[in-house]
Amino acid sequence: MKERVLPTHDGGRLALYSYGTEEAPGDRRVLLIGGAFLTALIYRPFSIALAKGLGDGWAVDVYDRRGRGNSSEQPADYSMATEIEDVRTVLRATGARNILGHSLGGAVALNAVQEFTGTAFVPDKLAVYDAAVNIDGSIDTAWLDGFEDAVNQGRVGHALAHMKKATSPGSTMARIPEPVLAGLMAVLSRTRINKMFRQVMPSGVGELRAAYDEKDHARDFSVLPANTHFMAGGKSPAYYKETAQRLHQAVPGSTYLLSPKCFHGSIPAAVKELVADIAAYFTEERQDGESRPDAADAIRAPRG
Repeated sequence: MKERVLPTHDGGRLALYSYGTEEAPGDRRVLLIGGAFLTALIYRPFSIALAKGLGDGWAVDVYDRRGRGNSSEQPADYSMATEIEDVRTVLRATGARNILGHSLGGAVALNAVQEFTGTAFVPDKLAVYDAAVNIDGSIDTAWLDGFEDAVNQGRVGHALAHMKKATSPGSTMARIPEPVLAGLMAVLSRTRINKMFRQVMPSGVGELRAAYDEKDHARDFSVLPANTHFMAGGKSPAYYKETAQRLHQAVPGSTYLLSPKCFHGSIPAAVKELVADIAAYFTEERQDGESRPDAADAIRAPRG
């Protein structure tokens, strides 16, 4: 692994970690943009697995977004524009010609590439898994106020309970009364991973508002390149599948892949099926806007 720190356009810094072949050329580099609350360290197992799956001569770059890990805090004027400029900074530094976004990182990737239209920063290939994009108000953001209040008051259990009930509707935990769930989440927050999660919660408020407060429209993303690949987990909340399908229909030449056995956290968990599918997408030569026909245990829906 190679670690370095990149200066940003506004005087901040980004911690960047690279796995695989250190000097891989841009067309053999994949920039991974992580989801809300998650650090680059959380994505280390996946980054290692994907670099290995891509093969010799490939590299995976992943960075800590603002407010986490060794990167600087979110600036006072933080917005999606900040995230887009940070993507541009990392692309300049690495030369990466491929982008992979997970969850809220998928929203960052889609917004960035949309902004890059007509420039040299448009990637050769773009893939997103369970992209958290607020399409036509598909995400109920009413819970964000309660979540932010709980974070500001240091009531971690209540903050986690707000988020769990909002992001996992229909689940067993979502049906638990909020006071009880808050107590349970407070206990869970003492684990090693959740201690890290607690540290990034303040920045999480900002990134969630940056991604969700403004309602996007599927047609807004129609300018994305034909090499865009939308992916969703069969065991993820239905919202992610519906969003991926709507975006796929809006982007001419794009492809859609549903992985039946995968869940929302399958990328950081480095689930073998998903690692193999993603590696195959980035390494194969595409023809006529189609992805590989033999994606194991996956369903691809043709556009239209």
